[in-house]
Amino acid sequence: MVYLTRRYHFSASHRLHSDALSDSENTQLYGKCNSPHGHGHNYVLHVTVAGPVDPSTGMVMDITLLDRVVEEEVVERLDHTFLNLDVENFRHVVPTTENVCLEIFKLLGDKLGSKVTRGFPRLKKILLEETQSNYFEYEG
Repeated sequence: MVYLTRRYHFSASHRLHSDALSDSENTQLYGKCNSPHGHGHNYVLHVTVAGPVDPSTGMVMDITLLDRVVEEEVVERLDHTFLNLDVENFRHVVPTTENVCLEIFKLLGDKLGSKVTRGFPRLKKILLEETQSNYFEYEG
């Protein structure tokens, strides 16, 4: 099994706020990230796929195809959005980076698959950097 990881970038803003909590609980839990005006990040996304090396191409996956899938499924949907309002799945789910990571894995998993099939590698892992100090990883 060989792993291929590509890096991508997108910018988005969000507000960390849960309707299940009171305003004071949200403020206490999320602090300045609970501002009604939101705040933004320049996210760095690492997408890792795993599969055998194709003997005819010498590659795990055509990088151009991977780039196209990530661009269509993630970057075009999330770049320059206010996640809470512009992305349907975050209208009722707090768009923490943990939840954004899960959503990206779902979006890509629907296209790349969760197991090696028809010569395509499987989606192995998502790593999403929110800041220089923290990042989140998810393996489905």
